[in-house]
Amino acid sequence: MHHRTHAGFTLIEAAIVLVIVGLLIGGILKGQELIASAKVKQTISDMNGISTAYNAYVDEYRRQPGDDGPAATLTARGGSWSELSGSAVGNRNGIVDAALASTFTGSEEGGYFWNHLRAAGFMSGDVQATGVDTLPLNPFGGRFGFTSATAFGLTGNKICASEVSGRAAAAIDTQIDDGKPNSGQVRAAQATAGAHTAPSATAATSYSEDQVYTLCRRL
Repeated sequence: MHHRTHAGFTLIEAAIVLVIVGLLIGGILKGQELIASAKVKQTISDMNGISTAYNAYVDEYRRQPGDDGPAATLTARGGSWSELSGSAVGNRNGIVDAALASTFTGSEEGGYFWNHLRAAGFMSGDVQATGVDTLPLNPFGGRFGFTSATAFGLTGNKICASEVSGRAAAAIDTQIDDGKPNSGQVRAAQATAGAHTAPSATAATSYSEDQVYTLCRRL
């Protein structure tokens, strides 16, 4: 009679497999951590860049982007200004009119804000964009928006980011402010996942990694 032997893993082979699996899992987790960290750094960099562009615009034109006008003055500058939509003209009242509800809609002067920065060459993008397409994408799949209304108790001109994860929002706040969503120059509140939730009057009291946030930073 012939006896059939069954091949199997030896203890050494099993140990090697476990080590490889552990390395793969560790690599995946480390990769996810690096991606998350890169998104936080990119968001901070983008906000700094927008702030720099805003200040450069004010220095050059002595007006605020979004509030600048009239149309004849803008188109007379030539270049990309001649491509600007005739409706993307501010009322020159010294305020970039942008209500909380329009932060992520691209309407009002808060939408013109982005087109004027692009026409001036301080940002890349389509100067003829309208509506939500006017707003730059942020690293979390949301948008950057603008509002001059009081958001989360924060007055003045503000850049806001939608759909920011709770962990990232806390990291952004900690790296450039005080780490608290209801104080300082960076504030935030819980938002609806998958939506560009406009900022509100009241900020959150703490960050939760289980939530997503709309986060605003004063220019």
